[in-house]
Amino acid sequence: MGLILAIVGNAFGLWVTTQLVPGITFHGSLVTLLVAGALWGLFNLIVRPIAVILSIPLLILSLGLFYFVLNGILLWVASWFLPGYRVDGIVAGIVGALVMTLVNWAVHAIRGKKKD
Repeated sequence: MGLILAIVGNAFGLWVTTQLVPGITFHGSLVTLLVAGALWGLFNLIVRPIAVILSIPLLILSLGLFYFVLNGILLWVASWFLPGYRVDGIVAGIVGALVMTLVNWAVHAIRGKKKD
């Protein structure tokens, strides 16, 4: 159930970015958006940890602010593989990644944590 909610949350975040960020567009159906959400989750699972490890020096020098740039670059690169989703440059990617972060934070806050 958690996987389905993560995919739907990612798809919702991707959709919100298209509504709020100029330079990010989506053309497709709801199913295409869900596939894009699943691919974004897979991309975050595989590529993001490697990119973070490789950028540790820049993260330290920027006191962590480079993480926003890294997220923007990853969203921009991931858009090459996401069906129907287009990010027109790194600046749009950075703003879109910030929006995605806020949406994911809100989804997690609404969903709450499980109590053991």
